[in-house]
Parts: sequence; structure tokens; C-alpha cells
Amino acid sequence: MLKDCRTVWANCLRIIKANIGEQSYRTWFEPIVPVQLHQNVLIIQVPSQFFYEWLEEHYVDVLKKCIYQELGPEGRLEYSIVVDQGNGQNKPRTVNIPTARKAEPSRPSTDAAYVAAGALTASARNVAAAASAPAPDVATLRNPFDAAKGIDRNYLKSQLNHSYSFENYIEGDCNRLARSAGLAVANKPGTTSFNPLMIYGGVGLGKTHLVQAIGNHIKSTSPDRFVLYVSAEKFTNQFIESLKTNSVQDFANFYLLVDILILDDVQFLSGKDKTQEMFFHIFNHLHQAGKQIVMTSDRPPRDLSGLEDRLLSRFKWGLTADLQSPDFETRIAIVQNKMQQDGIDIPPQVVEYLAHSVNTNVRELEGVLISLIAQSSLNRREIDLEMAKQALRHIIEEIEAEVNLDFIQKTVAEYFSIPVDLLKAKTRKKEVVTARQVAMYFAKEHTSHSLKSIGMQFGGRDHSTVIHSVQTVSDLIDSDKSFRSTIQELRKKFAGK
Repeated sequence: MLKDCRTVWANCLRIIKANIGEQSYRTWFEPIVPVQLHQNVLIIQVPSQFFYEWLEEHYVDVLKKCIYQELGPEGRLEYSIVVDQGNGQNKPRTVNIPTARKAEPSRPSTDAAYVAAGALTASARNVAAAASAPAPDVATLRNPFDAAKGIDRNYLKSQLNHSYSFENYIEGDCNRLARSAGLAVANKPGTTSFNPLMIYGGVGLGKTHLVQAIGNHIKSTSPDRFVLYVSAEKFTNQFIESLKTNSVQDFANFYLLVDILILDDVQFLSGKDKTQEMFFHIFNHLHQAGKQIVMTSDRPPRDLSGLEDRLLSRFKWGLTADLQSPDFETRIAIVQNKMQQDGIDIPPQVVEYLAHSVNTNVRELEGVLISLIAQSSLNRREIDLEMAKQALRHIIEEIEAEVNLDFIQKTVAEYFSIPVDLLKAKTRKKEVVTARQVAMYFAKEHTSHSLKSIGMQFGGRDHSTVIHSVQTVSDLIDSDKSFRSTIQELRKKFAGK
């Protein structure tokens, strides 16, 4: 059956969408139009030269992958770039840019390990293949941790994204402890007291960036060490697959090769008893052998439900460090760093506007910046404050409409004339305690966070503290006229959001 360009590109888009974020997909791939398929060459039309350069710089690997899968090893991709938008009388003018690069095959992937085809012995290939399947029931193994033999670890890839580094991880009060600990681990893996290192925090605050920066730093300074980055979800899927194929021995042997194990989103092990059993034994073996273990989670170990106590106790052996929402100055630094990386120039007032308007997380901030760049490219207009407000009005309005914990803490702290950090500190000074209780009260009233989650955002306090704070504020509203007036003034600030 002959393929046409639309069919081929539609199939490519499905592959691309599965490999990149939704915001990036909408910004950089939805505007593309398939133009022609001639033999094994697919021609796609992009809106501008900038658009073409961005694709080539940031998405070349995924484009290679989908072209190879659709058109085979001889497949090629060419670009038709719009250089003149045209008008009612004249069609848009384009210029074609052929690429000499052919589509490259996806090398046999193990999910946890990426193995060069044909480069390993049969024994090694079995171990690597086991990484694409989860491990069988530990109870069926006499000794699932016999040393793996005959495997050349130089062929085992780390699954690291090389764009993540300490150099482009902006330090601020929100992440200073975690970054410093991460750098210490990266310089001396397995020999510091930070083993394991657990990094926790909310969505989009930079957990994955930081732990991959650790891995990349180790690989650059000690290339002979086997660093492995794997999500808890992939680890679980690999384990399940090895149960199906009765290859848990190979699965276990493979993980014994690791010098630095980075497990992302460990909370996904919750409720998976057999997977936890396997990870428990892997953890013990690596730790006793002086190997470094780094993990991330969306909450601290004490709040991880559905995990065995013996596993949680081991998570606490080393250091647990949290990541918080970036403050205004850090957000400005993040935008400026992103500008420098992408070689773009944005006026200072626009940078401040973005930093003021997007205070949720780093990922949201970078997404807004990418959207602004795309709008500037598509409309062929320099970025200024008016253009930024117009282009991003729907996104900013949606963000500003939400009263979040960060905004509540800042507003209450400002009202009581105390630093935000004191709301999360251990101090029991009366004025700080009152401000903290008021902030918890409004957090309960205006957000969908659980009591436990609210407590965590106020220095790791438990849900009972939040309940007590809410009740105290409610009682004072009923009994103290002056205090009631304070709450009414603050409520007006939140009502305006």
C-alpha cells in the first residue's frame, strides 16, 4: 500500500506526541504542514527559519526516530520554510532546505539500558534485555544477586538527558540545600553521608533536572562508572515483564552492574509489593557495595504511603532535601538563563512580567517563555511588553485566577510584616504563629490541597497542626472583633484573585 505525506506525517506525530510534552507538541509540531512525499523523502513546511532551527536543535532525535519507523533506513526529512507570508494576491513564498542526514534506527533499547546492537556477548544481551522487562518473583530465586559476568559495561547507556547540568540549574533559596547535596554526591558518589540522596518536591520544580545533572557530572568526570537513570514506573514495568518471561535472574544481575542508580518518582512503587521486594534487595546490595543511590519523590519519605516500613527506613539513611517554588529573583534568573541558552533577547520589563505572572513552578515558566518565542517567530514581531501581554493573556489569566499556596504565604507574610521563610520555620514567636495559622486557614479555604499537603508546605508540619490552626482562627474570628477585621481584609486580597 502506497503512503501519502499526510498519512506518514500523522503517524510521525503520534510517535512525537508520545515522546515530548503537550505544551511543546502544540507549540512546535501542530503548526507543521506535510507538503510532499517523494520516494523516501518527506517534505514538511514550517512557518519560519527560526522554527526550523529550533526543531533541528531540540527535536532532531525524535524526528530521526519517527522517520526511520515510517520510511525505513533510507528515509529522509526535508524542510520547506516560509520566508514570505504572502497576501490576498500572492501565495506565501517558501525555500526548501534538504537535509543530508538519513533516518537512523532506534538501537535495541532496554529501557533501563541502551545497548549497542551486536556488541555484547549472548550473556550480556540477556541481561540487557532483562532491563526491558521487570523481574520475576524474588521468592522463586535461590540467589537473584549472583554477580553478573562477561558483560562489557561500556556498551550500557545511562538514559541521561545531556541537556541537564548543574551549570543550567539555577540556584536559589528554594533549592540551595538540594543542589549543594547533589553536587557533593556528584563529586564523590558513594563516599559521602548523602547515600541515599532523596530529593522531593512538587511538580515542575526541577527534581528530574537535578538528579540527571548529578548523573551527567559523574559520567563526565568518571566515564568508566555505570550511571543508570530509570523511573520507578519503568522499573516496575521491567519487573513485570521479567516475571512473564521468567528472566528475573537476568534482571537482578543487570542492576548489580550499576555504580550510581537514579530512581525517579519512587512514590510509584506504592502498593507494588513484589516490585518493592526486588528493589529492597537491589538497594541493600548496592548500598553495602558503596554504590550511590539517588531518588526523587513528590513528598518526603514519612508521607509515602503504600511502601514497606523497611524500605522507608532505608530511604532515611542518607539525606532528604526538598525543592520549593522559586522566589521572584530565582524566577528572573531562570528566564535569563533560558534566554541565554536559546540565544534570544527579551527586554527586562518582559522578563519581570513573566516572573511576576508565573509563580507556580519552573516548568510552567519555561512553557510560557517557549510560547512567547513561538508567537514572536510566527508573527515576525519583536518581543515587547505589550506583545507579551497580548500573546500570553489566556495563559496568564488562567494562572492568575488561581489562589495557590505560594501566593497565600506571600500575601499573609507581607500583611504581618514577616519574611515568608518564618512561616515554615520552627519559631514559636506569637506573631509568627498567628501568621502561620492564618495562612493555613486560607490554604484550607482556597486550595484543594489535603491537610497533610498543606502541613508539608509549612515546614513539614503534620495534618493535626493544620486542623488546630484552622480551628484556632475560626474561634478567634467569632470572639475577637479586631482579628475578624484582619481576616476580612486578607479575604478581600484573595477574592481579587
